[in-house]
Amino acid sequence: MKKLLISTVLLLGLSMNVSAQKHPAPPPHPSKSELVNIKMQELTKKYNTEKKLILNHPLATKKMKRDQMKALNERYAAEKRLLKQAK
Repeated sequence: MKKLLISTVLLLGLSMNVSAQKHPAPPPHPSKSELVNIKMQELTKKYNTEKKLILNHPLATKKMKRDQMKALNERYAAEKRLLKQAK
């Protein structure tokens, strides 16, 4: 009987200790405009790296570079337009 009482008290004490521990607060979720701004920065960074790769390509001719830049600019404008609509 004494062992049962001791084990019950220990079990209750341990369960109270575990439930009393504070859990870390979840990180705050960014707002929609913050998400759009982050995506816009990523898009701009991606655009700049692709532009640099196209312009610095050693084998591409001027016409090839012009066509690739035109396609890149159209794609960038379309994605930027979609992000602006999401705001």
